[in-house]
Amino acid sequence: MHARMTTIRTQPGKMEEALVIARDSIAPHAEEQQGFKSLVALTDPESGELVFISLWETAEDLEASENSGYYEEQLGRLSSVLAGQAAREAFEAHILA
Repeated sequence: MHARMTTIRTQPGKMEEALVIARDSIAPHAEEQQGFKSLVALTDPESGELVFISLWETAEDLEASENSGYYEEQLGRLSSVLAGQAAREAFEAHILA
């Protein structure tokens, strides 16, 4: 299993809107991607920080989602709520429970 962690900061008062965009627009598109397993959002309402963790079956599936333009397209859906640039990292994931 592999994971991508994307960290963004939302504009003041835009956290809920970002979550709605992720749930209603980004998640359905993610589910159509080969090897996609899950999308989790971690929030810090005080700072406006939002961390998305997407799980992928293989490293190739994760890379394909980036190389195809899919990742940038989905990040673009959040442009109206972003404050600054997104940070992206990839990891090997281990499900423990």
